[in-house]
Amino acid sequence: MPGISARQHLTCEYKCGDQCSSPVPNTSDNPYFGDIAREISRRGALKAAGVVALAVGASQALPQLAAAQSVPAGSLGADGVGGGAGTLDTGFTPVAPNTDDAVRVPAGHSSDVVIRWGDPVVPGAPEFDFENQTAAAQARQYGFNCDLAVLFPMDDRDERFLLTVNHEYTTEPMMFRGYDDEEPTREQVEIAWAAHGLSVVELSSRAGDGGLDPVMGSYNRRITALTPFELRGPAVGPLTRTVADPTGARVLGTLNNCAGGHTPWGTVLSGEENFNQYFGTAGSVTDPDRLAALKRYGITVGESGRKWERFDNRFDLAAEPNEVNRFGYVVEVDPWDPDSTPVKHSALGRFKHEGGTIHVTADGTVVAYSGDDERFDYLYKFVSSRKIVPGRTAAARRENMRILDEGTLYVATFTGNSPASEIDGSGALPSDGAFDGTGTWIPLMTVGADGGAVSHVEGMSPEQVAVHTRMAGDAVGATKMDRPEDVEPNPTTGKVYMALTNNTRRTVEQVNEPNPRHDNKHGQVVEITDDHAGTTFGWNLLLVCGDPAAADTYYGGFDKSKVSPISCPDNVAFDPTGGLWVSTDGNALGFNDGLYSVATEGPNRGETKLFLTVPVGAETCGPLVFADRAIVNVQHPGEKDGATPENPASHWPDGGTSQPRPSTVVAWKDGFRGGSGSLGGSLGGGSLGS
Repeated sequence: MPGISARQHLTCEYKCGDQCSSPVPNTSDNPYFGDIAREISRRGALKAAGVVALAVGASQALPQLAAAQSVPAGSLGADGVGGGAGTLDTGFTPVAPNTDDAVRVPAGHSSDVVIRWGDPVVPGAPEFDFENQTAAAQARQYGFNCDLAVLFPMDDRDERFLLTVNHEYTTEPMMFRGYDDEEPTREQVEIAWAAHGLSVVELSSRAGDGGLDPVMGSYNRRITALTPFELRGPAVGPLTRTVADPTGARVLGTLNNCAGGHTPWGTVLSGEENFNQYFGTAGSVTDPDRLAALKRYGITVGESGRKWERFDNRFDLAAEPNEVNRFGYVVEVDPWDPDSTPVKHSALGRFKHEGGTIHVTADGTVVAYSGDDERFDYLYKFVSSRKIVPGRTAAARRENMRILDEGTLYVATFTGNSPASEIDGSGALPSDGAFDGTGTWIPLMTVGADGGAVSHVEGMSPEQVAVHTRMAGDAVGATKMDRPEDVEPNPTTGKVYMALTNNTRRTVEQVNEPNPRHDNKHGQVVEITDDHAGTTFGWNLLLVCGDPAAADTYYGGFDKSKVSPISCPDNVAFDPTGGLWVSTDGNALGFNDGLYSVATEGPNRGETKLFLTVPVGAETCGPLVFADRAIVNVQHPGEKDGATPENPASHWPDGGTSQPRPSTVVAWKDGFRGGSGSLGGSLGGGSLGS
């Protein structure tokens, strides 16, 4: 039904622990508007100025430090991907909204599956057999529910690319016949552990068209919930020590990896998002401070939905009180070294990370942006104090892989330009014709070169800020937003774009200019003009999503009768010309989710065109848009309430009577015959997902 999110209860239960049906974790007295926070921010900024020098740069300088190369641009659309700076003269005829059990692309384009859940990834992996799954097989096969996608070209191998993908979560009722959520078996649980994490897979351009095929390459790797990780930064200490790890710095696994990004030095950043749902207990937790911290992260003291605590004490909140504090970070993976230990960066804070995307200022300062995907939670950025070391040597990469360990973590406040009386919850534009304003970044902590950290939050130690970052944001008056999802800087203009997916819990009394609608079913896209390494920014709403015929929607000032309807924006990405692309999750307009081009500059600003739709029950994740190819991850196809392996709601991608399988898909313009031109000179493309 239009106006109701298409996300099914089944998806909510297994993707995020049904957080939307639970009480809002943020019960702070923070203003829903940013006015009060400005004075707090001014004082905090003065304090931080004495700790770290911040450089302001207007453009992004991306040294060629990874296995990347400059290649000629082609054209995804009939007239080229774009005219530069996001003018997006895409040239394709938009796909009609639909409810088909298929991937649909515009006329003159084709698509194909690259790799599916269960396909072999590493040597020794068997072919997938839905009826005879094992944990040992899954640990060598492509994981479940693919999300983030990052693609690097391989300098030493013609027509070869290295794909890294997140596997966000598992949906056990769709994976196993007769699954009993009250009595899961050990084998089912261990299969789920192996189906989480990440996959690194070599791909080869297919001769004759734009397809990409997996190769059993030397870099191929599976990372799971049992892979060793290094926890690094100010969180390491008493709050992260466990019986199995008295150092507090050695963690098994990564969970609920959602959106992320890539770095200029050729690594992948992956955000741990809804980690709260994996922990539970049959025991008791009585300490009031600990209970408050668990509640702020949406962690319920009781049995978890998956019952993992029955099979491993580290998921038992009573047996291992600190294990949960070792999840919720930005993870860095080196896809070029299959023997490397991935790192969790606590200097970037602990929350439900949606993304971890990089902007580099003119002087080499690295800025990492991340949203906290929860109703009424916050936008963050980390500004490095180290500069990028140019070059592609091993020594340069080692130095650059420490950049995210030193610098300052900030949280954002937003202030509107219009009187509060003009923001009435209806979504009507204020008298100045725009939802816009200014913002301030409030410092939370600074980590120095020696690893020592300084807290800028009164009453909280650096370790507490790093582990309980949400509570630090509460303390300094950060602005409550409508589910901050993917955040990415435009590599052409330097402007930052953030998807706010929706928030049906916002009341009329809680609306503000960046979140102007109550009962917000459709979400919005924020455009931020940041000084990047500084502490101030300007902002405006590029899109207020929903039915273009409705008075409460806004498409950048463009004629709404000429746009494709968009609802529930989730991921943002950029093509090589700086054109913005947005994917959706939970479309509340009654049709399947998709990938849209959105013009950000010029007379067509706000023009939104539907390029691709995903099958029934699926979400569009991880968009990468190059000159001649687009890649998306099709997450949870067929995930409809009431669907089971005995009664599937989808047979995509294999058709017939097959079970639905989350998969990575590539689309291309007909006539394209592969080749390096598919990358359009872009390092990693728009490497984000959710």
